[in-house]
Amino acid sequence: MRYPIVPVAPVTTFDEEETITLAELCRASAVHAEALRAMVEEGILDPMGTEIHLWRFPGTSIRRVRIVIRLQEELGVNLPGAALALDLLERIEELEARARKNTRR
Repeated sequence: MRYPIVPVAPVTTFDEEETITLAELCRASAVHAEALRAMVEEGILDPMGTEIHLWRFPGTSIRRVRIVIRLQEELGVNLPGAALALDLLERIEELEARARKNTRR
C-alpha cells in the first residue's frame, strides 16, 4: 500500500546518534505516521519502545525512510522490496568501507 507524502516546512536535521519521536520522523521525512508504521511492520524501521506513542527512532531512520520513498516513487518498489534493497545497499556500504580500510594499509 502506498501512502501520500506530506508537504512540510524546511526539514529539521538530526544527529544520527540521537533518537527522535514518531512525530519528528514524520516531519523530517515528510511521511504520514501510518506509512512509518507500515515500515516498522515490514522491518524497515526498528523503533525503541513497545507502544507507538513511546516509539523512539535512531536518527539514521530519516535516511532509511527517504530511500524507501525514492524506491517507491522512482522504481515502483513495494515495501518488502524496499526492505530487501535497503539491506543490500547497507551491505554494499559495509563492504566498500572495509575495502577502503584494507587499501589504506
